[in-house]
Amino acid sequence: MFADDTKIWAVINSDQDVTSLQSDLDELSNWSDKWLLRFNTDKCKVMHLGHRNPSSYYLQEGPVRKLLQTINEEKDLGVYVTSDLKPSLHCGRAAAKATSVLGLIRRHFKYTDKDSFLILYKTYIRPHLEYCVQSWSPSLLKDIACLEQIQRRATKLVDSLSKVNYSERLNTLGLKTLETRRLRGDLIETYKLLTHKERIDPNQFFSVSDSEYALRGHSLKLFKPSVRLNVRKHFYSYRVIDSWNQLRQHVVEAPTVNCFKNRLNKYWKRMSQQSKLHSDVDADIKG
Repeated sequence: MFADDTKIWAVINSDQDVTSLQSDLDELSNWSDKWLLRFNTDKCKVMHLGHRNPSSYYLQEGPVRKLLQTINEEKDLGVYVTSDLKPSLHCGRAAAKATSVLGLIRRHFKYTDKDSFLILYKTYIRPHLEYCVQSWSPSLLKDIACLEQIQRRATKLVDSLSKVNYSERLNTLGLKTLETRRLRGDLIETYKLLTHKERIDPNQFFSVSDSEYALRGHSLKLFKPSVRLNVRKHFYSYRVIDSWNQLRQHVVEAPTVNCFKNRLNKYWKRMSQQSKLHSDVDADIKG
C-alpha cells in the first residue's frame, strides 16, 4: 500500500474553515497511525491558492505536532504547480529540458534527414513540450513563444531545410505548430470526456447546453458560463468551449477517437482552404 501524492483541499473563507481543515488533517493523521502508513511531515506542504488568510496547519508525528511548510510552487506528477496557477514556471522548465535533449541530439548526429529527424523529435523532444499539456497550456505570448522556439530550432536539424522558413519546414515535415497541437489535444480530450471514452464524469468539467440555440450547431454544444478571473478563462474546461462549439455534427458524432481525429483534420483543412479562397477573392476585389 502507498500513500504517495495524497492531497486534501478546502475553500477557506473564515476561521471556522481553517479549524475544519485542521480537523481533517488530524483525522488523516489518526488514520495513518492506525494503518501504519505514517506520513512524512517533512514532505507534507501547504499551498494557498488565491486567499490571504494567515492560516497555519499542523500534522502529528508521534508525540510531536509539526508545523507544515507553506510553499508557492510544487512539482506534482511531473507538472510544476504554482500558487497563482499560472503555467509560466512549467513552460520554462519544459523548454529547458527539451533544449537539453535538442543539444544532445545535435552533438551526436552530424547529419539528419527528414525521416530520422521525425523519429528523434517525436520520441525525445516533443513529449517534454506536451506532457499533460491540458493542465498547463500557456496563454501568455512569452510562454507560447518560449515553447514554439524549441520546435523552430529543432526543425533546423534537417540539413535540407535549414535555410527554409519555419512554415515551409513544418509543411515539408508534416508538422503543425505546437499551439495548433494544443488546441487539437484539447478538442480530442473533450470528445473523450463527452462520449465517455474516459472513465471521468464530464459534468466535473462541462455542462452540455440544453437551449434551442445549441441545435443550430451540433448536439454536444457546451454551455459557456461567465467568469471573472483571467486565470480561469485559460483553464482547459473553459478555453476549449468556443472551439468545440464551432465544430460540425459529423465531427463530434464520430464513433471512435481515431475517426474523430481524422474528421477534425479534414474539417480544419477544408476551413483553411475556404479561408484562403476568401482572402484571394478579397485581394482580387481590392486589386
